Amino acid sequence: MAKNPHRPQTGQLTQAPAGQKSAAVSKRGKKVIGAGACGVLLGFWVLTYADPSGQNWASTLSPALLVLGYALIGIGIVLPDSSPGI
Repeated sequence: MAKNPHRPQTGQLTQAPAGQKSAAVSKRGKKVIGAGACGVLLGFWVLTYADPSGQNWASTLSPALLVLGYALIGIGIVLPDSSPGI
């Protein structure tokens, strides 16, 4: 079978051109993702205290913590590094 000239061969690593940034998550983004993951874990832990009828504080607080945690994870993925001059 013929080799595709546009496909990198196995064992060859491709790098982003010098003028472009890589698509990695920034250091600040990783901190926000960590905070979001803690928020999600806290939300599920608080959810264990909710009563089946949903009439106590835990059934009100846990959905807010879960949504906030997942939102922080999404924000952390797209958050760029802070500029050193600002």
